[in-house]
Amino acid sequence: MMNYILAFAEGGITIQWNIVGLSVAIMAGMAVVLGAIILVISKLCHVETDPKIDQVYENLPHANCGGCGYAGCSDFAKALAEGKAEVKKCGQLKGDSIVKIGEILGVEVKNDGPKVTVIACCGGDKANDKFGYQGYCDCTYENMLNGGRKQCIHACLGDGNCKAVCPENCIEIVDGCAQVDTRLCTNCGACSQACPKSLMQKIPASAKYYVACSSKCRGKDVMGQCKVGCIACGLCARNCPHGAITMQENLPVYDYSKCTNCGICASKCPRKCILKTPGEN
Repeated sequence: MMNYILAFAEGGITIQWNIVGLSVAIMAGMAVVLGAIILVISKLCHVETDPKIDQVYENLPHANCGGCGYAGCSDFAKALAEGKAEVKKCGQLKGDSIVKIGEILGVEVKNDGPKVTVIACCGGDKANDKFGYQGYCDCTYENMLNGGRKQCIHACLGDGNCKAVCPENCIEIVDGCAQVDTRLCTNCGACSQACPKSLMQKIPASAKYYVACSSKCRGKDVMGQCKVGCIACGLCARNCPHGAITMQENLPVYDYSKCTNCGICASKCPRKCILKTPGEN
């Protein structure tokens, strides 16, 4: 095109401005047409988004830890707005943010106060093995092999998946079983996602005692599987002066709104599977 725009004349080169103007006009016209096409396509393909998503997202902690089971806070906000998730899945939500998200979603969300995570098992080396495991030291991989090496299907495997993902380094493997230092726990939920046995249990940060067992088997069966597993004797429930413990599916369950942290339950437990949180040890 330059051959047409530039014309050689006596004494130098002259520019044919009429051709330049035509070229600019053609390019500008093409840009306008392409812009219009893009605008039309964007209008046709536009997907309406729920304004609640942005409102919910603004009230999330923006930690993007994945403890809720979603890729990040934006995905969790979308799931909340669509009714596919519960607010309590986010362990780092606190105070007014919980109530505010409930108001945005049009549901009543109770603020139970700060929580921490404990591991509902104290078996470890005290839980009997059904075979010797020689594979990769990973709870998920071991669990794929007939539920892992432990006779109790609920027992902690002790391979440390929870410890590996804990951002606060508050989990240690002690005598073959994971333990949480609740003084450091932020209840992010990362360990809950990593545990194939679903042993992580959330309790109020003010609680001083918890049940470190998840077996729902009868007492006789538990005694053949583990030296410290709950045998459903019910002594803790019967001796609680405040009625804070009930037996459900062969396990004691706390109503922490009634518990005064007196410790009678732990002292009466013959298997010593009601443990104190680390701050009280």
